[in-house]
Amino acid sequence: MKPKRKRLYLLLFSMAALGLAAFLVLRALSSNLVFFMSPTMVADQKPAADQQFRIGGLVQQGSVQKLDGETTRFVVTDGKASLSVTYRGVLPDLFREGQGVVAQGALDSSGVFVASQVLAKHDENYMPPEVAEALKKSGHWQEGSPGGPPPPALTK
Repeated sequence: MKPKRKRLYLLLFSMAALGLAAFLVLRALSSNLVFFMSPTMVADQKPAADQQFRIGGLVQQGSVQKLDGETTRFVVTDGKASLSVTYRGVLPDLFREGQGVVAQGALDSSGVFVASQVLAKHDENYMPPEVAEALKKSGHWQEGSPGGPPPPALTK
């Protein structure tokens, strides 16, 4: 076999191996992807039943219901649309009405989001230093705003 043909076979084998490796990596990543949607996006796109995704928004006031010892039903809203959510398990300590929440799960056949995991967002009193600095530079910083410096201590 000529050296030129050997190089050609080596190049073709290398390309095939690289293509196979890329395919396997992309397939593994796509099976672990979980998309984030708002209730408005869910209403517009109507994802298929049993398609895993995350939904985020605020827990609607007056919507939290304990169905039995472990199952809770609540409504997540983004101000434009709302979505009913059921969750079986212990809710996080920060979970409450009017609070931000992210839930992971899928829609059932009746259009109710069945959550397998619920994460409550912290209140908005904390702001990363980088964001606070950017707000100061842009002139949008207000004293006493969330994440701002604490009020001065009272001294006698």
